[in-house]
Parts: sequence; C-alpha cells; structure tokens
Amino acid sequence: MKIKSPYLIKPNAHIRLTKKSTLDTGNYKSEEAAAAVLVKHRTQLAALQDVFYASQTKALLIVLQGMDTAGKDGTINHIFSGINPQGCDVASFKVPTPLEARHDFLWRVHAQVPPRGMIGIFNRSHYEDVLSPRVHKLISEKTVRRRLDNINTFESMLVDSDVLILKFYLHISRDEQTARLQSRIDASKKRWKLSEADLHERKFWPQYIDAYDHILSTTSPKHAPWFVIPADNKWYRNIAISTILVDVMQSLKLKFPEPTIDASTIKL
Repeated sequence: MKIKSPYLIKPNAHIRLTKKSTLDTGNYKSEEAAAAVLVKHRTQLAALQDVFYASQTKALLIVLQGMDTAGKDGTINHIFSGINPQGCDVASFKVPTPLEARHDFLWRVHAQVPPRGMIGIFNRSHYEDVLSPRVHKLISEKTVRRRLDNINTFESMLVDSDVLILKFYLHISRDEQTARLQSRIDASKKRWKLSEADLHERKFWPQYIDAYDHILSTTSPKHAPWFVIPADNKWYRNIAISTILVDVMQSLKLKFPEPTIDASTIKL
C-alpha cells in the first residue's frame, strides 16, 4: 500500500508529538477555500464505497485515536455522511466489561473487524488497552511492549486476510482542548458531552503524549500506517483525512463483479 502524505508516519520513525504542528492547514488558507473540496471528497467516497461493497474483495478498517475532544465523532460525521450506511459500521471501545476483561485484550476488538466489502471505523480502538493502563501504571512496561507486539502481529494477520488498515491520530494542542471543553461548559446544549473522566484524564496530558509517542514510533508499518493529522482546525482535519481515504480507495482500482445472468436476454 503506497501512500503519499505529509502526515504519514514511516516505519520505526522516532516520533515526538510536541514537535508536530496542530495548526497546519496545508495548501488551504481558509475553511471556505476547503469546503468545496470536502463536498467533492464525500461524493467520491460514496461512489468508491459502492464498488468496494459490491466487489467484496477487501475490507477497510479506519482507526481514530486522539485526546478527549480531538474530534473523533466529528470526523465520522463530516467525512462519512454521504456513504451508504449498509456498507459502514462504527465501533467504540470504552472500559472493558467484566466479561471482556476476562478475555485477552484483543478479543472484543477482533469481533468488530469489518468483513470484506465493508468499511469499519474504530472510534478509539485496541490501542486504548495500552494507553490508559500505561498512563495509570496498571500494567508494567514489559506488558506494554508485549501488547504492542501483539497488536503488530494482530494487524499483520488482518492485512493478510485482505483488511486495509489506516490509523489516524487527531493531533490537538492542550490550549485547543481547553477551548473545546470551555465551549461545552458555556453551551447548555453541549454540556451532556462533559464527563468526570474527561476532566480527570486531562491532568495526565504529558503522560498520554509520551504514551502516544511510543505507540506511533513502534506500530506504524507500511501495511498498517499511522497518520498524525493536525486537528486544531476541524475543517482541515476533515480535508486531510478524506484526501488520504480517497487516494487509497482509488488506488485499489476495484471493479464491479461480473453479473451472474445475461441482462440482455431479460424481458420483463
């Protein structure tokens, strides 16, 4: 899978998120300039998904990770609003249930992997079982390394089974997170989004950044790459991700399957 993007993390790269811009907008100077492009991308994705679903030769797994308020829900809403819901599933991974906790940490994840012909979106993912436990020292560094090795092996197995994997880290600054949390406090219709967990985890920002640095540096092989997407500007986040999705799906050069009957002979 050959992908050209300034946000692609190359295999074994040494990543420091503090060195990467959260404000970059590429060649776009304003949201207005990018609006028409996003509409075009939605139209292209709808057509590409149509043949993707019909061919049933590949599955596409999109992983979205980021700090609280990074925009995972907004990304799904703005980019995928035009595609056929029958061909797309979204899975979210929160604190494991008692049953899930009794299994290996990838058990609940594997069950949500999309079948061929489908697009699957992970709103948070298997990486959560490394992030929070590591930050709160619930698992050892040895267990962290072992789980990341397990993830690399798991994703490699999926790729061998015709699953395309694209992983996006939505990169926002702490100041931007502050502004987004404040907007939820100020707007009564947004207060339902507030949670004690968000406010509590915010205190561990540096530790989460360190954990993500490690993850991005060790789990971005060519067949399952990470992209660090500047996400302070929501409109550019959408353009940056949709550009990659369109490019990758176009590169597959999929075709509709041959019909099972000769339509020219049918008389209704």
